[in-house]
Amino acid sequence: MKHLISASAVLSLVLLSLSPTLAADAPAMTGESAMGKVMVDAKGMTLYWFDNDMGGKSACNGPCAVNWPPLMAPAGAAPMGDWSVIMRDDGAPQWAYKGKPLYRWLKDMKPGDATGDGFNGKWHVAKP
Repeated sequence: MKHLISASAVLSLVLLSLSPTLAADAPAMTGESAMGKVMVDAKGMTLYWFDNDMGGKSACNGPCAVNWPPLMAPAGAAPMGDWSVIMRDDGAPQWAYKGKPLYRWLKDMKPGDATGDGFNGKWHVAKP
């Protein structure tokens, strides 16, 4: 007995096998926090923007980057849609959304925390 597989079944299998890869490639996603819908990293941690970042360049380096870890991009990452890659002062690639570099806050302990919002009047949760 011959087994026939329809073209749509083959296409469905191909798409299903690609879905985890495509989702894993997204630099960030939308999540819930005390501030409502915010941008979060792959672990669900809230992402932030820094008012001092100008012209697609990070102003948070050295000790600042210890407290506000940048959302690093893998080597060879390419821009996609609203996402771009900036080069940090140390030459490492960092993700930016709509031209704004993204960071986590060291004191956020679990997904949903947004304790860095408003810090020094210059840090804000990144919203989609």
